Amino acid sequence: MIISRTPFRLSLGGGGTDLPSYYRRYGGFFVSGAVDRYVYVSLNPSFDKDRLRVGYSTTEVVADADAVVHGAVRESLRLLGIESGLEIVSMADAPAAAGLGSSSSFCVGLLSALHTHLRQGVSRQDLAEEACSIAMERLHEPSGKQDEYAATFGGICSYEIDRQGAVTVEPLHLPVATVAELEAGILMFYTGITRSASSVLSKQQQAIDHGDAVEKMHLIKELGLRSRDALVRGDLAEFGGLIHEHWLVKRGVVDSMTLAPVDRWVSTALHNGALGVKLVGAGGGGFLMAFCDQDRTRLRRAMADEGLVESRFRFDFEGTKIIYNV
Repeated sequence: MIISRTPFRLSLGGGGTDLPSYYRRYGGFFVSGAVDRYVYVSLNPSFDKDRLRVGYSTTEVVADADAVVHGAVRESLRLLGIESGLEIVSMADAPAAAGLGSSSSFCVGLLSALHTHLRQGVSRQDLAEEACSIAMERLHEPSGKQDEYAATFGGICSYEIDRQGAVTVEPLHLPVATVAELEAGILMFYTGITRSASSVLSKQQQAIDHGDAVEKMHLIKELGLRSRDALVRGDLAEFGGLIHEHWLVKRGVVDSMTLAPVDRWVSTALHNGALGVKLVGAGGGGFLMAFCDQDRTRLRRAMADEGLVESRFRFDFEGTKIIYNV
C-alpha cells in the first residue's frame, strides 16, 4: 500500500496572474503558501487485476482507465500508462470547493502515489507540470498553475511564470519569528458557501481575453510583488494592507467573485481589527482570510456572531510526500 499526503494552498498575493490568458501575454507572478490541511490518496494493488476501484465521494468499479468517470483519475492513469489492477481511495481534512485548491492537491497526490507505484523518480517541477497538464490540456479546465505548484513544493514561495509557461520557484526563507507572526495573524473563517472555481475562472479568463480585466490583473501582479517584498522584510502590517487592496481589485474583475453576505463579512472584519480581508481562491465562497496584527479576540467574536466558523492552521513546509509505502 502507498499513501501520499498533499497540502492545500493559501494564496498570499498575485493570484489570477497564473492563468494562461494572462501569463502568455504578460508573464505571471504570485506568492503562495501551503497549509497543514491535506488530501490523502491511498493506492493498493487490487486482487482483481482486470478491475479498477476508485473511491472518493462515490465509488467506481470499472474495467479499465478509459471507463473512469473522475477526470483527474482517468487522465493520470492514462498519462502513466496504467490500465487496471489498482484500488485508489482519497480523503481530505478540509471541504472541497472552498478555495484551497483541493482538486489540484488531489491530482498532485495521486500522481505522486502512481509514480511511486511504478518505482519512477520524478522531480517536483515535473510533478507540478504533469498535474497542470492534466487540468489545462487534458481536461480543458479554465485553471492556472498556482494550485499545483504550491501543493507540490509546499512552504511559502514566490512563483514567476514566463510567457512560455515556464515556472521559476523561489522559497522565501522567512525567519521563524515572521512565520509565527504570520500564522498568528492570518485567521481563516469558513463561510459555508461552496462554489465552482471553474465557473468563476472561466469568466475571469474571458474578461482577460476581451481586455476588460487586463489593467486590474497588472495591478494584482504588482500587489503580488509588493506582498513578497513585505513578507521578506517582515513588514506584516503592510502585508495585511495589501490583502485589502488585492480584494478591492479582485472583486471588480468579474461580478461572481463576491456575494452580498461576503461583502458584509469583509466589512465586519475590517471594523473589528482586520487590516485586510479576502476570499481565498477564485472567489464566490469558501474560506474568508483575514489578517490582524493586534488583539484578535474582538475579530473572532465578531465573525462568530456572523455565524462563521474559524479554522486554525499552520504552514506546511514539506509539500506533497509519500507517508506510507509498504
